[in-house]
Amino acid sequence: MAGLELLSDQGYRVDGRRAGELRKIQARMGVFAQADGSAYIEQGNTKALAVVYGPHEIRGSRARALPDRALVNCQYSSATFSTGERKRRPHGDRKSCEMGLQLRQTFEAAVLTQLHPRSQIDIYVQVLQADGGTYAACVNAATLAVLDAGIPMRDFVCACSAGFVDGTALADLSHVEEAAGGPQLALALLPSSGQIALLEMDARLHEDQLEQVLETAAQAARDVHTLLDRVVRQHVQEASILLGD
Repeated sequence: MAGLELLSDQGYRVDGRRAGELRKIQARMGVFAQADGSAYIEQGNTKALAVVYGPHEIRGSRARALPDRALVNCQYSSATFSTGERKRRPHGDRKSCEMGLQLRQTFEAAVLTQLHPRSQIDIYVQVLQADGGTYAACVNAATLAVLDAGIPMRDFVCACSAGFVDGTALADLSHVEEAAGGPQLALALLPSSGQIALLEMDARLHEDQLEQVLETAAQAARDVHTLLDRVVRQHVQEASILLGD
């Protein structure tokens, strides 16, 4: 990526966005009738699909059942054609396991699991096309799918990535910006309370820079919330029309 100007003197990025501007987001809920909840999202050229089953009885050993809350099970996968590498990833490889763990930690902080003791909630997310911000797209798709399933949550969980280039914090990184290196973080936020569900950094940042990048990611997550809330309201309105209300 040597010689690529990620931020012009006029403050524009490679794809023409301003520093704190999100890529275009499009989303739909209820894309699979067979699942309890489902959603599809596009954030720029990153595309993710999420399906949710549950709450239902624990599958497998009943010893896994938690007496005071539901067990949240998250599985992540990426389609073979999701990146330019065309590399087949075996199910359960290290990257998939790490992403599944991050998603589980994220949704354990948001889902009201205590309302469904001794049960299980399954969240499956697949990335169909990866062009930066994969974790964020997975979280946002899963949030819509959980809401579509009617599972109570403390709040929306909205996620976005951010980076630091030439003294400027950039929101919602594309693949080109991620591949260029530099400090990056991924943030999952409960926007109403401001509670952080998950924060991951891949490089050290000075305290002053960290505050700037973190606030950029948080504001971007709040902007995502506005868009997702609109999607949910539209879905509810369409469902009401179909039911004749």
